[in-house]
Amino acid sequence: MTTMQVPTLIHVSDLAAEKAAGLLKDKGFADGALRVFVVGGGCSGYQYGMALATAAEPGDQVVESGGVRFLVDPDSAPLLLGAHIDYVDDIMKQGFSITNPNAAKSCACGTSFDTADSAGASQARSCI
Repeated sequence: MTTMQVPTLIHVSDLAAEKAAGLLKDKGFADGALRVFVVGGGCSGYQYGMALATAAEPGDQVVESGGVRFLVDPDSAPLLLGAHIDYVDDIMKQGFSITNPNAAKSCACGTSFDTADSAGASQARSCI
């Protein structure tokens, strides 16, 4: 008998969960969540976004890590499947960072990407 392992929607590092908890508390959303999403745009076709949320919306998938809820909407879920969210704090960058196995290409700034399914569909855009 074979069992099929279902991949986790997103993986969140301990540091990213800790920073998200602090952010939610500092902004008055201690009981809220961090919404992780994908929208069209950016240099490569899609770009990542994050927002504070008070509650999940219908259809959202909820991932809990380190006592923090991360929300992913149904349109973003397939594009984020298996992604790793971390927090980077070094001389070049400070903030959340997403490593996405679905990204066939991404821009140098790391905030936008394109998938193999949509390769060639994006238009030239400049990094901001």
